Amino acid sequence: MASRQAHDASSVTAVRGRFWFDPRFAIGVVLVLASVASVVGIVLSADRTVQVYAAAGALHPGDRVTASDLESRFVRLDGAESIYLSHGTLPPEGLVAVRTIAAGELVPVAALGQSAGQRVASVVVSVSTQLPRSIAPTSVVDLWSASEVDHAVFGAPSVLVSSATVVRVLESSGFIAGAQTVGVELLVPRERIARVLEAVANGDAMSLVPVSVPVGR
Repeated sequence: MASRQAHDASSVTAVRGRFWFDPRFAIGVVLVLASVASVVGIVLSADRTVQVYAAAGALHPGDRVTASDLESRFVRLDGAESIYLSHGTLPPEGLVAVRTIAAGELVPVAALGQSAGQRVASVVVSVSTQLPRSIAPTSVVDLWSASEVDHAVFGAPSVLVSSATVVRVLESSGFIAGAQTVGVELLVPRERIARVLEAVANGDAMSLVPVSVPVGR
């Protein structure tokens, strides 16, 4: 009887030993831990956001951009953080917009510089044709002009300024050759200012053509 009990005890001990030191158990534990770590990593990655600036309102080429013109946002950029202006990196004196930045748009670093105001200037032109509905402040347009060759007769139009930026649309400003005109303030490269003013002085017929039409307009 004692021999049998001793045999049973040794069998239990052997079973217990195999259970605690079974490599398959250790492998299972490792797999579970790896799975948990993977899930945690995915969750943390999905929740990783950075703080960058967005335009509080529309910004135009030549505008001085300061902290009051911007608002902070937490967004996921998935490795594109260097493309946008990070929170806290705007110099105290501000920067200058070198292209149009729409209201609410994240501010690209490439859209800001130190001397955009030296490259563009504002000018008001009278447009003798009805404006397309898509033209509004911040729109990018081509300015076309046609010289008058006879009374109320104009020659072939040509592009006077490419990719000008609309600052604002004014009220009806007068008549050209019997047609009502609308004043539009544009930002144009400084090297084209003289040519634009010449066309205005000569009474050339001018039209605006959108470079691109936003969806929904």
